[in-house]
Amino acid sequence: MEKLEDIEHFLMNVDKINELVKDLNSSNVEVQQKAMDKADCFIAALDQPCRTKVNKTTINTNPPLQPSSSVHNESPENFMKIMEKDAEERSVRRVEREKKATALKDMGNKAFTMGVFETAVKYYSEGLEELRDMQPLYTNRAQAYIKLGKYEEAIGDCEWALKCNEKCIKAYFHMGKAYLALKNYNEARNCFEKIVEIEPRKEKMAKEHLTQVNLEEEKESQELKAMQEFDKGEGKERTVPELLEKLSKPGQMALYYCGELDILSQEVTDDIDQTLFRLNNGFSIISSNGMVRSCLSQETKDPDYRELCVSVLKLWRAVCYGNDENQKMLMTCPVTRQSMVDLVTSEHVAVRTECLALLYLFSEKPQGRRLSIDNLNIISLARNLMMCIAEPERQEGNTAYVCIHVCRHVFMFSYRFFKQLKNVFTDSVIVPFTTKLRNISPSSQNVLPSLISAFDCLARDYVIRRNFALSPECWNAFLQAIKQCIECEYKEVLYPLLGLIINLSNVTSPVLQEHAVPLCDFCLGLLVSESDGGVITRATGVLSTVLPQSSEAVLHVIEGGVVLTMLRLLKGTGQAVTKYAIKTLTVCTAASQLARKELLKSDKKLSILRRVLGSSCDEMVTGNASLCLAHCLELEGIASNLLGTDIVPLLLRHAAGDAERTAVRQNAAIALGKLCRSEPRHVNKLRKLHGLEILHSCLKLIK
Repeated sequence: MEKLEDIEHFLMNVDKINELVKDLNSSNVEVQQKAMDKADCFIAALDQPCRTKVNKTTINTNPPLQPSSSVHNESPENFMKIMEKDAEERSVRRVEREKKATALKDMGNKAFTMGVFETAVKYYSEGLEELRDMQPLYTNRAQAYIKLGKYEEAIGDCEWALKCNEKCIKAYFHMGKAYLALKNYNEARNCFEKIVEIEPRKEKMAKEHLTQVNLEEEKESQELKAMQEFDKGEGKERTVPELLEKLSKPGQMALYYCGELDILSQEVTDDIDQTLFRLNNGFSIISSNGMVRSCLSQETKDPDYRELCVSVLKLWRAVCYGNDENQKMLMTCPVTRQSMVDLVTSEHVAVRTECLALLYLFSEKPQGRRLSIDNLNIISLARNLMMCIAEPERQEGNTAYVCIHVCRHVFMFSYRFFKQLKNVFTDSVIVPFTTKLRNISPSSQNVLPSLISAFDCLARDYVIRRNFALSPECWNAFLQAIKQCIECEYKEVLYPLLGLIINLSNVTSPVLQEHAVPLCDFCLGLLVSESDGGVITRATGVLSTVLPQSSEAVLHVIEGGVVLTMLRLLKGTGQAVTKYAIKTLTVCTAASQLARKELLKSDKKLSILRRVLGSSCDEMVTGNASLCLAHCLELEGIASNLLGTDIVPLLLRHAAGDAERTAVRQNAAIALGKLCRSEPRHVNKLRKLHGLEILHSCLKLIK
C-alpha cells in the first residue's frame, strides 16, 4: 500500500514538473517568470523525501547525504538576499542574450540587404535561440521567408511577433503579403485593414495594398473564367489563340501583320478575350516581333510601317481597356514604354492620335495612373504633351483636350514628377505655356481654361510656384493674355488666369514687383467695367495679393479710386470678395493717409467697417477690418465721430475672443487703445463693459 501511495505521489510530481518545464520553454516572458517562481516554491515544498530511502533487501553502501537546510528554513533576510541575487543574475544573463541576439539581427539585416536570404534566415534563427521574445527577429525572418517563397513559415513568424506585440504593424504587413501570395485574399484584407485600425496614419499605404489584393483576386477570377470558356471549345474563345499563332510567324510583310492585328483588335471585345490574349503570351509575341519593334521606334517613314504602328496601338488599347492586369503587363515591355512617350510627337496624325488615346486610357483610373508614373519617362512625356498643346499644327480633333487630361490626371499628384520637373522647368513647362498664352485665338480659348487649371495644380508645389513667380516670361505672358481677354471678352480664359495669378502672387518676387502697376491697373479696370461676379472676385483677389509687394502700385490704385471701389464691394454679401476687398483696403490705408481720408470722406462713422466687424466670423476678415479701423483712427476727429456707435462693444468682443485667434485679438486691442486715447469719453463705455481688464490682458499680445 505504501508503494502505491509513493507511485501516485511520484506521478503527481511528474505532472507538475512537466507543466513547469512547458511554461519555462514558453516565448512569453511573463509566463517564463511565473514558471520560475512556481518552480522555486515547488522545490522548497519538497521537504518530505520519498519514504523508500534505502533498499531493504540489500546493504546500502551509499547512504544519502543529510539534506541541507531548505529555503523555507532560511531567515527572511537571507531569503530576500537569495532572491535579489537570483534576480540580478537573471538580469545580467538577459542583457548578455539581448546583445548576442541584436548582433545576430544586424548580421541578418546585412545579409538581407545583400539579397542572401537563406543566410539572413539563419542569423535571425540563431538570434531567436538566444532570445525567444525579440519581436524584430520574427518580423525580419518573416520578410526573408517571403523573399524565399516560404509563405507559411512567414505567417507563423508573424503570429509569434504578434504574441510579443499585439499591435505590431510590420507583422500584419508581412502576414498580409504572405496571405496574398497564397491567394488567401480575405485573410490578406483582414491584415491590411488591421493596420489602419492600429495606425490610422498608415491608411494610404494600406489602401494601396488592399487595391493590390483586389487586383490579384480579379486576375485569378478572370483567368479561371477564361480557361473554363476555352475548355468548352465553343464560340470564338479559340479565335484569339489562333490569331496569336499567326502573328508569331516571323519574316512576314508589314501588311500581313497589320491585317492580323486589326482582326485581333476586333475579336477582343470582353474580359475573357483580354485574358486569353494574356494567357497565350500575346504581349511577348507581339513585342518580340522585330517589325513591330521597328515601327514603334519610328525608325522608318514607310507608310506600311506607319499603318502597322497604328494597328499595334489600337490592339494595345483593345486588350487594356478596363483590364488592370493587362495594363500592368503592357508596361513591362521596354519598347512599349518608350514608344508611348515618343509617339506623342509623331508626324503621322493617326499614330499620334492612337498614342494619345492609349495614354488617355491609362489616365482614367488610379491603377493606370500609378503604372504610368512608375514606368514612363514622365518628364519627356510632359515635354511632348506640352509641345502638342503649344503647336497649332498638332492640334487636330481633340488632341489638346486629351493632352491636358493626361497632364492633369497622371502628373499632378505625383511627387516624383514634381521632383524631376524642378530641374527642367523652364524648357519643359514655362516656354510652351507662355507661348500658348501669348497667342490666344477663338480656337484655343476653349482649351486654355483647362490648361491654366492644370498649371494652377502644378503651382501647389512651393518650388514650382516659386519658379513661376520668378519668371519674367510668365508675367509678360500674363499681361498680354489679360489684355487679349479684355479686348476679345474671353471670360472663360480670364477667370482661371486670375486664379493662377492669385496663387503665384503669394510668393515674394522682384519680377512681380516690376509688373505690379500694369497688372493692378488691368484689375482695377475690370472692377469698373466687368459685371461677372467671378471675374470681379478674382480681380479683387489679385489686388489683395499684389499690392503688399509694391508701394508704387498701392499709390497708383489709390489715385485710380480703389478705396471707393473696395467700399462698394464690401456692401455686398460675397464672402470671398469681402475677404479680398478688406485686405486691399487695409493695405491702402496702412500705406497712405490719402486712402484714409477718402474712406472717411465716404463713410464718416465707418459704418461699413463696423458692419464687417459685426457680421463676419472669418479670422482674416475681422483681423484686417480691425487693423484698417486702427489706421483710420490716426486721423484727427474720427474717434469723436464714433461716439454713440457700437464701436467699443464690437472691438471689445474681438479683443476678448478666441485665444487662438491672436492676430484678431491684437488688432482689435490696438484699435481700441487708439480709440480711447483719441477720445477719452470712450473709456467710460469701456469701463462699464469691464473692458479695461480685457484690454490689459491683450497688452502681452502687442509687441
